[in-house]
Amino acid sequence: MMTTSAFEILGPIMVGPSSSHTAGAARLALVARSLVNDPLKHVRFVLHNSFSHTYKGHGSDRALVAGILGLMPDDTRMRHSFDLAKEAGVEIEFEEAGDDPGLHPNTVDICMTTTEGNTLEVRGESLGGGRVRLSSINGVEVDLTGDYPTLFVGHWDRPGVLASITKLFSDIKANIATIRTYRKSRGGRAYTIVETDEPLDASFIQAIHKLPHIVETATVKVPGTSDVAPDVQLTYGFDNGAELLALCEKTHRSIGQIMAAREAELNASDVQTQHTRMAHVAQVMEEESTKPLTSPQKSLGGFLYGQAQEVAKHANEFAPSLLGTTLTRAVARAMAVLERSAAMGVIVAAPTAGSAGVVPGAVLACAESLGSSEQDVLNALWCSAAIGAIITRNASVAGAEGGCQAEVGSAAAMAAAALVELHGGSAVQALEAASISIANLLGLVCDPVRGLVEFPCQDRNAIGVSDAFSAAQLALSNVGCPVTFDDAVSVMYDVGKAIPASLRETALGGLATAPSCLSCRACG
Repeated sequence: MMTTSAFEILGPIMVGPSSSHTAGAARLALVARSLVNDPLKHVRFVLHNSFSHTYKGHGSDRALVAGILGLMPDDTRMRHSFDLAKEAGVEIEFEEAGDDPGLHPNTVDICMTTTEGNTLEVRGESLGGGRVRLSSINGVEVDLTGDYPTLFVGHWDRPGVLASITKLFSDIKANIATIRTYRKSRGGRAYTIVETDEPLDASFIQAIHKLPHIVETATVKVPGTSDVAPDVQLTYGFDNGAELLALCEKTHRSIGQIMAAREAELNASDVQTQHTRMAHVAQVMEEESTKPLTSPQKSLGGFLYGQAQEVAKHANEFAPSLLGTTLTRAVARAMAVLERSAAMGVIVAAPTAGSAGVVPGAVLACAESLGSSEQDVLNALWCSAAIGAIITRNASVAGAEGGCQAEVGSAAAMAAAALVELHGGSAVQALEAASISIANLLGLVCDPVRGLVEFPCQDRNAIGVSDAFSAAQLALSNVGCPVTFDDAVSVMYDVGKAIPASLRETALGGLATAPSCLSCRACG
């Protein structure tokens, strides 16, 4: 059963501009670094596919270096990570490997050399929305996702090694969920990854390390993963829209209330504690969507600087005959978030950085017009997280995998459902709104000009807000939708796979190749 936290859908809270290429990159480097105990002397990053084409514009290089230095994705020192690496005496090297259709679109090889001369090479993949996994260690294929508490053991391939490891687990009555050993050749280096039902303490790790033929041990915590094993059955658990709707009908709760209860269950906590956490998310959203309206920030690439403020400034002039007051404010807020993100400011990925403006723009502007209570806003955000979690599980929220429909399309679906909840609509209407919004943006490509999360990303966040408002009003008006939410998500996934790589965040097609954009006339 899905155990993704709501705070990985409305999150991570991070430095922009990209959740997959900035936050995800930092997380990959953090995990890779955790496998090496000694100080580092040199690190070489080999970038593949989308990473290799857009890493400078997305700040992936700064993020990878930051992760190697132990900085978290929300640490604003990330902007100066190269200087920090120099101060720490760590040599940094980048290599562009180009395209390999056999690899995930966001793949990086991290080759670390310690001050003792030992080396470790890790291949990692950024899956979208900040989620990551490791797929190889020193050329040996692995599958390390962090879904369970994980122990990494490097050892020589010798008889009895696995038996000695499992005996120690038996001695302390620790239950092994999965155990996998990977090797390249008989008698050579091997790696065993043990996933357990419960976290292991430091003394046990030390006991493993003292066993014969063991070279290295490390507990692996992949940022953003839950401490709850994926095979645990949750009272408020669900994997798709149909199961979510059944829960709502059975318990007479809204989608937002179900998601909050689920988060409390995931964390062995109470709902109020989780509301407090979500209130912090709402606070960051309020700041990210309003500050640039009064204090514009110039983006890294120069495309964005004050456009959100201009929309807000001309609201009285154009809102009455065009967007209307509430939608105008929502669009301005959404654009403000993208400006802040593109200037490497702190934002909430919702569900990604490239689509981070849609949910806060729509929900907070609408709540302001309705005079909604803080709890109403929190319930709406919980609802949006539930929709995003289902899309993340059954499709993708990464532009490199599914185009912009996976980013802004997903965010619009999340926002549409949230707006329905904010208006007191039913769970059925919320899912219908999400379906309508996905259908409206189906096939939208991801073609960032110059590889930056700036244009057309900011404008598409504005369109995502408009889509969410339209879909919510249609659903609340009982227009209905012939396609179920689960079918809409499935179709979006299939369409995403059909979009060519040139239109999936590589900046090799679409508007990214328009002569006027290539000459950068727009950014002055």
